[in-house]
Amino acid sequence: MSRIGKQEILIPAGVEVTKSGGVLTVKGPKGAINKDFRDDITITIKDKMITLNTNRNDKFSKALWGTYASHIKNMIAGVQTPYVKKLILEGVGFKSEVKGKELHLALGFSHPVIVKIPEGITMTTEKNNITVTGIDKEVVGSFTAGVRALKKPEPYKGKGFRYDTEVIRRKQGKKTA
Repeated sequence: MSRIGKQEILIPAGVEVTKSGGVLTVKGPKGAINKDFRDDITITIKDKMITLNTNRNDKFSKALWGTYASHIKNMIAGVQTPYVKKLILEGVGFKSEVKGKELHLALGFSHPVIVKIPEGITMTTEKNNITVTGIDKEVVGSFTAGVRALKKPEPYKGKGFRYDTEVIRRKQGKKTA
């Protein structure tokens, strides 16, 4: 049994949750999010409370139960306060700047790297600190991870992208005789 799925989810003031078909829509002061849910889980909205129940008693439905509860909680939290991820780009000659709906990066390759910014995400760059903000936790996290994967931090000098809270374990370089 899912401990997270059993809990009722409270809908705070200023947030509106509606379900039509398999699509759940959450509207709040910062925007609206739509998400498609399978019919393996019954989502009931009553009196500012959301309850989830499984339709079948199989392993897959039980796995979805807690996952869907977490998705709904993240959607409600995102429309109230946007999610923020910060990346730090370290390295001599590495640059980052936002031009329109694109992120232009100079990462030491022979060509500039241009990344398209998805809808619903706002980015700011200040020196080599990149801030990614959006109401959908999944989109913000996957986009930030995709940008970080372009140049992961290396353990010798620490060059590359790292999260602001991430600590890079450094290795010792070559020993001189």
